[in-house]
Amino acid sequence: MRFRASISNVATFFKIIQSIEKLQKKCVIRFTETNLHIICNHDANEGGIQVWSQIKVDALFTGYRIQSNADNEITMAINSEALLAALKSASASGVSAYETEEVIVKLAKKNAQAVLTFEINGQTRVGRKVRVSHDVKIEVMRPADVAKMNEPMCPEPDLHVLLPPLQKLRTVVDRMKLMSDILAVRANNNGCLQLSINTETVKVDTEWKGCTNPQTQNKREEPDESRDPDQLFSVLVSIRSFLKFLSSHVVSTTTIACICQNHCMILYVYIGDVADAGGVLTFYIPAIIDDEL
Repeated sequence: MRFRASISNVATFFKIIQSIEKLQKKCVIRFTETNLHIICNHDANEGGIQVWSQIKVDALFTGYRIQSNADNEITMAINSEALLAALKSASASGVSAYETEEVIVKLAKKNAQAVLTFEINGQTRVGRKVRVSHDVKIEVMRPADVAKMNEPMCPEPDLHVLLPPLQKLRTVVDRMKLMSDILAVRANNNGCLQLSINTETVKVDTEWKGCTNPQTQNKREEPDESRDPDQLFSVLVSIRSFLKFLSSHVVSTTTIACICQNHCMILYVYIGDVADAGGVLTFYIPAIIDDEL
């Protein structure tokens, strides 16, 4: 089992793990010949939120080499905080005593413990060479255990809507969380998006108009002209779970939300332009069923 690569886009890798670390302290990373997958599907997640991400190898790495008996795939459980710390050290050229020139990541074993080793090569302001190494403990997963991990099964979404900048949504939802634990998300096929809270003491509605409703391939093939474009579809979610998703604003360029009414929200956070995205983080947030709301 061998793995070695040069991280060519440390800043983006750092932002991706920064988004994941807010969600879960331990995640699963799968390296394949063409993609990097980052998965959060642990039952300990508050609100049941899951992430299944896929990033193209070329978007993050150069000199990428992988070899294993499992179809050249390596899957590992890793502490996201420790991984974030290693990437932060590699990307902190502007505030550290040295300028990073190259970052190598490789699979290794130290004292019988499997680790991901990050070798950071740099140069100080006076021209002296610097080499910093970080070992992040990992647990290599068996193929049988990997096969048991399944992405959530969801019904066909009722609609797709392009979200406003996530930083703006975060500002609104941050204020709402002080008044409610549950957030209602509503949208229609006429560019309307609503975020609402409703308790015994307060009701707050925030609305965006003019949002884009991207059409999926299936809908282009079979248009449903009988559906009222102003019909609102809604889902109730944990406001804390939604805020954890909004932490991905650090890496998001385009985010598409799908509402499966009274079932879940699916959120696609694209890394780069949608047409030529380097990858996508897919968030699944289950619905809260409450007949009184």
